[in-house]
Amino acid sequence: MPSLKLTPLPPRRLREPLTRSQMMSRIRARNTDPEMRVRSALHRLGLRFRKHAKDLPGNPDIANRSKHWAIFVHGCFWHSHEGCRLASQPKSNIGYWKPKLEGNLSRDHAHYRQLEALGYRVFVVWECETRNSELLSSTVRTLRDQIYAGGGD
Repeated sequence: MPSLKLTPLPPRRLREPLTRSQMMSRIRARNTDPEMRVRSALHRLGLRFRKHAKDLPGNPDIANRSKHWAIFVHGCFWHSHEGCRLASQPKSNIGYWKPKLEGNLSRDHAHYRQLEALGYRVFVVWECETRNSELLSSTVRTLRDQIYAGGGD
């Protein structure tokens, strides 16, 4: 079978810039870097969980059904992290972005209430808390302490 030769991409400075649509299409909803950092840190601390619990409201990124806890790993921009430099307000097309980001917030709160009504403890880890390894370690230890304090694992 003949081997396929892939032509290398030219350096970024020589390529056409991506369109907004191309940039947005590359944003993932699952297995993001912040989510994977949190999962790895939780696993190292001995916590066991399932990823992307489809049967729970809001599909928590990390959940333990038997111990009734769920963790959402939120992007600061997409979920409007208050006071965070990563959660900037868009300057263009405000008519589109403002309702979208507000809708994300109200949907998040509805999911938290639904999970709490089912007896789950809900935790949120923000993207900015995962960028620095010391801050991530501190955040995950706090999470573990709160989970154990509630009778989990």
